[in-house]
Amino acid sequence: MSQYKICVYAISKNEEQFVDRWMDAVSEADQVIVADTGSTDRTVERLRERGAIVYEETISPWRFDAARNAALSHLPEDTDICVSNDLDEVFETGWRNKLEAAWKPSHTRARYDFIFSFAPDGTPRKQYPMEKIHKRQGYRWVRPVHEILEYSGPGRENTVQVDMVLNHYPDLTKQRSQYLPLLELSVQENPNDDRAMFWLGREYVYNESPEKAIETLKRHLSLPLAVWNEERSASMRFLSECYKKKGNEKEANAWLFRALAECPDTREPYLALAKAGYAQENWPLVFAMTQKALEITVNTGSYLVEPESWNFTFYDYGAISAYRMGMLEKSKEYAEKACELAPENQRLQNNLRLITKALENTSPREVSL
Repeated sequence: MSQYKICVYAISKNEEQFVDRWMDAVSEADQVIVADTGSTDRTVERLRERGAIVYEETISPWRFDAARNAALSHLPEDTDICVSNDLDEVFETGWRNKLEAAWKPSHTRARYDFIFSFAPDGTPRKQYPMEKIHKRQGYRWVRPVHEILEYSGPGRENTVQVDMVLNHYPDLTKQRSQYLPLLELSVQENPNDDRAMFWLGREYVYNESPEKAIETLKRHLSLPLAVWNEERSASMRFLSECYKKKGNEKEANAWLFRALAECPDTREPYLALAKAGYAQENWPLVFAMTQKALEITVNTGSYLVEPESWNFTFYDYGAISAYRMGMLEKSKEYAEKACELAPENQRLQNNLRLITKALENTSPREVSL
């Protein structure tokens, strides 16, 4: 007999295609509750056919925290563990047993691995910790978008690490158009929220609004709570991108070096500088950034980790920059490692052959990126 009553809850809208896969994964729970916010396909019918309890809600004006709080409100009060996830997310089989084995009555929340995206070969491309499992009382969702759980219960939160994995298989056809106005609302509601300010600045970058992005990202960096150096470095790299789009290369480069100084223990600022050096044919810079980045062997595991920083890319840049500087042995060493990490990449294979020929004193040719 199970030790805890575990309920899964979610929000949905026009996600009929995901219902069977999702219900198969959450079937380990005692109860599955969904707040549907206006599906026009058969999402509601299919969920009910598969055993979910579905409430049809109208959230107006739309905001994600209100929708999730509506779903949470329908969970029985005697629920011991609440599990929030979306229909495009799939728990790996056996998640309940792992959760129950780790959870104690004193715990308020659980942390687990979230694989946000996958490489073409099926291996994780980007992953970071997730904390959307919690006790029934003392939690509510806040922020109109990129919503998070806020704790207001007695005492401090007590989070347990659970060896379970949630995989994300997103619907790539969904638009991001609603994100920007909701992020603007989020900052309007709490102008001192550094995370919301960063996300808004980033969204302006995505929406090709460099002037607004510059203003917002600088506001982010000025906030008293904006002290996480990894996120500050990312903000600076986005500022560099904006100034580059405006044609101000000097300012763009200055922000890249500031980003590196802010967070020298992650690979991402080195990658940004390597890319800038490549564009400017500054091969000593590319080579130096490659060497320094490869000295960092463990990533932080945060949502800001860029998969490109951990695949073949640095070895590729190292091979090209070393070749351009006449360091053929080092170039070959890097090229071989790049090919090892991406054996199907024909360009890398071609570069390795050209570098090898150069070492054999045949006519060297250009390598390309």
